[in-house]
Amino acid sequence: MMRKQQTFSRGLSDKVRKSKAAPEIQKNPFEVKINRKKFDVLGRKSKHDVGLPGVSRSRAIQKRKETLLKEFRLKDKNNKFIDRRFGEYDSKLTPEEKILQRFTLERQRTQDRKDLYNLNEEEELTHYGQSLAEMEKMTDVIDSDSDSEEKGLLSAELTATHFGGGGGLLRKKSAGDDEEEHKPRSRQELIEELIIKSKQEKRERQTQKEEAQELTEKLDQDWRSIQNLLAHKTPKAERKDETDKPKLDQYDMMVRELGFEMKAQPSEKLKSAEELAREERHRLQTLEADRLKRMMGDAEEEAGQTNTHISADDMNDGFMLDGDDRKTLAYKDGKWNIEGEEEEKEEEEDEEGGEEEEDDGDDAEGQDEEEEDEDDEGHCDLQSDEGSEDEDGQSTEEEQECAEEPPAVIEEQKKAVQEAARAELPYTFPAPESYSDLKQLLQDHESEQQCVILDRTLKCHHPSLAAGNKAKLQKLFGFLLEYVGDLATQNPPDLKTVSALIPQICGLCQMFPEAACKAVQTLLSDSGHSMEETLEVKGRAPMPDLDMLVLLKIAALLFPSSDFRHPVMTPAFLYISQALTRCAVVSLEDVCKGLILCCLALEFVSLSQRIFPELLNFLLGLLHLSVSDKHNTGYTVVSPFRRQGKNCDLLVLKDPSVSHSWNRKPISLQTAHRVTAQSPVERDHFRLSLIDSCLDLVKRCTSLYKDLPSYAHIFQPIRALLLKHLPVEGYPAPLQDLHREILDAIPEKPSQHAPLVFKKKKPIPLKLFTPKIVQILDYGKKRGNTKEEKEHERLKHKYKREFKGALREIRKDTRFLAHEKLNDVMSRDAERKRKVKELYGSLATQEGEWKALKRKNRK
Repeated sequence: MMRKQQTFSRGLSDKVRKSKAAPEIQKNPFEVKINRKKFDVLGRKSKHDVGLPGVSRSRAIQKRKETLLKEFRLKDKNNKFIDRRFGEYDSKLTPEEKILQRFTLERQRTQDRKDLYNLNEEEELTHYGQSLAEMEKMTDVIDSDSDSEEKGLLSAELTATHFGGGGGLLRKKSAGDDEEEHKPRSRQELIEELIIKSKQEKRERQTQKEEAQELTEKLDQDWRSIQNLLAHKTPKAERKDETDKPKLDQYDMMVRELGFEMKAQPSEKLKSAEELAREERHRLQTLEADRLKRMMGDAEEEAGQTNTHISADDMNDGFMLDGDDRKTLAYKDGKWNIEGEEEEKEEEEDEEGGEEEEDDGDDAEGQDEEEEDEDDEGHCDLQSDEGSEDEDGQSTEEEQECAEEPPAVIEEQKKAVQEAARAELPYTFPAPESYSDLKQLLQDHESEQQCVILDRTLKCHHPSLAAGNKAKLQKLFGFLLEYVGDLATQNPPDLKTVSALIPQICGLCQMFPEAACKAVQTLLSDSGHSMEETLEVKGRAPMPDLDMLVLLKIAALLFPSSDFRHPVMTPAFLYISQALTRCAVVSLEDVCKGLILCCLALEFVSLSQRIFPELLNFLLGLLHLSVSDKHNTGYTVVSPFRRQGKNCDLLVLKDPSVSHSWNRKPISLQTAHRVTAQSPVERDHFRLSLIDSCLDLVKRCTSLYKDLPSYAHIFQPIRALLLKHLPVEGYPAPLQDLHREILDAIPEKPSQHAPLVFKKKKPIPLKLFTPKIVQILDYGKKRGNTKEEKEHERLKHKYKREFKGALREIRKDTRFLAHEKLNDVMSRDAERKRKVKELYGSLATQEGEWKALKRKNRK
């Protein structure tokens, strides 16, 4: 046993000695860490049975000092020394080549600096591209025949007189001059001579200019005489034989058209809804103020005071002359108001006299020009006045006629204007707080005026103008629905006004959809509850009145009926189905109401193509009312209809011969309130109209539901009634054609369908308890079955290992930096303590010396 232990320890020490650790560590057995194993496995080579943690730690610390610590020391420090010498970081250049190129660049820089102010004779200096040497010679020749350029030239004598100090004119002449020239002349004589010479030169230039002008005109006349000889133009008759010019292609034509098109111009900024509402309210308030003034008789006086003269040449750009003191023509008490006219005339005469005195001192040419300008201005003013008189001639004649009339007539006209303003609709209205206020506001007005009143009320109380307007308009929607219901229940119903108010109701619904939804829901629920109460009390309920029919139509216009579930339309569907199944049909008015409900139901399902069984049953019941023989029928009628009994022959014709005099015409909604037909013939005509409407609805239903798999089964009872029981032979030709079209659309026999069975499926086998074989690799670790699973597991394992290693290194780096920071703090504290101790020692020495000196002085 001892022999085995010695052999094992000897092997470990040998491994430590053979390792690459430092010599001092190799000799120290405490630096060695031995990883003992529980048992040995044959064929497995262990790599980490012996470790040197001290060596690894020291290497890691040294590496962090060289990298992480330097980076930490240089953190937030941007000072760097960059060597910008030429070729310093170019490893391809040798040191000799670097020195040579640096010397060359240095010499080039110094050479450029020396040549900056070195004016050599070979170089030519320029100014704006011209040589200075050529400019100094002053060889430019000025050739100009125009008088405007010659005006700027100065003669040599004039230049010598003004800029030469007068020496050129006052100097003595030479001996070769005339006798007069030998005499000295005064300065006045010299100046006069200079003036004469300048005038003579000016006269000569003018003469030369006139001669040149005459020669030019003569040359132009001669050129016109020989121009026809040079360019001969062939007449049009001889040009027919010539080839036509090539036509432009489409691209060139398009380019020319685009060139002449109007360029885009910037448009005005689009105004928001709030700005538009504010402007509209301001406009209505202004119109209402004007109407009130006209009603009180104050409009004419203000119009006479505020009227201003507008010339025909006015561009309407806001520009006004400061001196425009023209008086506006006005009438007062049947006479012209011409106050201050004489004063204006006197002022004008004084101004004209002053202008004439000022014009006398000017030249003749200046006078002519000013007179022409004044004449032109005068003509323009006259023309503008004439134009304004022509445009406003009619109004002026009317004013003259009014002026000629006596005051009594004027008072009558004033009263007529006041009455017209009083009869006119106001432009602003208060928002109604209750239904009675709305009814009082709209009553005694026609339908168009009621629409105008509602429009102005909406504009004056837009939600963006005030905080409480939204609640007022929401209440107004409910009041309008109630008002429409009252109009529909009148005798006779005012359906024209109802149709006119629909746009206002739609506008309010778009502004407040939630409030509109709640209002319609409330009306539908109230009507449904009243119908239920009537059924509980009497056992049957009457058909809905015309107000509910109008409400259902309005709901179809306001809300979408194709939704699967809607907060308004779903209750409307239920209400219609309840009315078609539980409301009794006891009169022709009820039949008309039922047809209206069927039209609404068909309109509701026209987009969604949803099946409506109550609609088809009610149409079948209406056709059953037109059958005279109700025995042995091949169909079944449901509530509210019965096979036999009272009110089962409402649509049976009393006299079949009246069908020849029947004409197709639409049924009015007013008949739902009361049937106006009194005679038997008229009532039979009305029955034929009802049957025509019923057959038309059946035809529309067949076209709507023709794609359903159960189409033939659904319409088989209606086909049986139309084919065997309906007395179509006594009906008019349009009804017979409609009857034939319906029978053609419905198949004779419904298609046979296979019975419904469960879908056949492959039987699911029982679970077999077969062991799942999984390949186990890497000594007990599962790595998956397929190659992709193995690769995924391997990468996952590698990722975890690397992640743990990175976390470990980050923790070590953080610990190392914390240790370095602590060392820095401790070194700074130690240095501070040392300096404080030195200061205390020096102070103590000074104190001792001072006390010793003090004791010495006492002795």
